[in-house]
Amino acid sequence: MSYGTTTTVDQPFGPTLAAVKDALKAQGFGILTEIDMAATLKAKLDVDIAPQVILGACNPPLAHRALQVEDQIGLLLPCNVVVRSLPDGRTEVAAIDPQVMVTLTGNAALAAVADEAADRLGAALRSLVPTT
Repeated sequence: MSYGTTTTVDQPFGPTLAAVKDALKAQGFGILTEIDMAATLKAKLDVDIAPQVILGACNPPLAHRALQVEDQIGLLLPCNVVVRSLPDGRTEVAAIDPQVMVTLTGNAALAAVADEAADRLGAALRSLVPTT
């Protein structure tokens, strides 16, 4: 089962992380949480991993609409976006597929909200990669 969308950016981690935040903002998402996995695992387990950040992205109007349909949808919010450094100097950006909300809840009434969230997240990811 696919539960996300991934793109690879030909840029290093730092500039890509900033670009992802800007792209999400352009699509109406704010960042509610930012988890630095490399720093957390270093501090808690003294292990080293490549830079990786989990962004908890939220589009308030979409979140509100989802809450009107499914009162426990907060368990599946915000939409996670992962920015991860690759060994070759590029960066992978992955976003959750909001249709997972529909699948997990079994509530088809969430489909329209999930479709719009997916469209917006997809547009944000596509904006990171120049078209040729």
